[in-house]
Amino acid sequence: MLRRGLALGGGLLLLILIVLGVKGCLDARANRELSDYARNVAAIVEETQQTSKTFFERLEEPGSASVTDFVDQVNADRSAVDAYATRIDELSTPGDMSRAQSNLELSYQLRANAMDEIADKMSTALGDAGAEKAMAGIAKQMQKLLASDVVYEQVVRPEVDDVLASNGISDSDLPESTFLADEKWLDESTVSDALSAVSGGSTGTASGLHGTGLTSVTVNETELIEGAPTTIAGEEGVEVEVSVQNQGESTENGVNVAVTYEGNTVSGEIDELPAGEIGTALIPLTPTPSGEVTLEIEVEAVDGEEVVENNEATYTLLIE
Repeated sequence: MLRRGLALGGGLLLLILIVLGVKGCLDARANRELSDYARNVAAIVEETQQTSKTFFERLEEPGSASVTDFVDQVNADRSAVDAYATRIDELSTPGDMSRAQSNLELSYQLRANAMDEIADKMSTALGDAGAEKAMAGIAKQMQKLLASDVVYEQVVRPEVDDVLASNGISDSDLPESTFLADEKWLDESTVSDALSAVSGGSTGTASGLHGTGLTSVTVNETELIEGAPTTIAGEEGVEVEVSVQNQGESTENGVNVAVTYEGNTVSGEIDELPAGEIGTALIPLTPTPSGEVTLEIEVEAVDGEEVVENNEATYTLLIE
């Protein structure tokens, strides 16, 4: 009985040691995963801080960079932030970090979206037509960068550090991360003053040739010809598609097109029209006309446009 008791006690002790050993291995593995996660996040955050530093230093002191070079550099910063957001999304995340990871993804999505919008608006902001609107848009995106910083600093860092601390990990806390260098960039006038220093940037002063031209008009998918009546079916409504070409050297924004018929004027807008490109405005005629109708099409002159003869056309439409 004694030998059996000793054997049973020894077996039980061995089982306890095995359980403790397995638990220790699992705990060590879990802690390594948490530490690895924190280190990976920290590495991305540090690279993000360098990109932020470069972007805002360039905005503060553009030096002798041309408009083209400045826009290219901003696009490079945009690509870098997009890459950081992708890397964040692809992180191997321990279960305890799932909530923090979701908030981290939100923070980086805000940063990526903001930089995408800033880069898209930069050429226009450094041009003439639409510059004021583009600069206001850039300042608005700075608010999104501020929101990303709040999410990271007030939510992500505390959550990650709490999980690490609860698991006895004290050497892997996340670094600070504030992408928006200064809240002064929330002010549109600050953005305007900074961009006005870019070589060749006009921020409101005409730069290069500006002009648009009416290229074609289509009604219900039938192209109209000046001087020749065009017959169309109008039982399902009448929609005018006006094609306009940017014949200048700068991107134009908010190109307005008006259609006048039977004493009514309806209008449409082409949001953005790069130099040399053709854009279209779709304009439903409401109320719907019938019978013989005269359409007067006019493309509103953009800032700096001097030749406007090719911005107007008149067509005769027979609606059945």
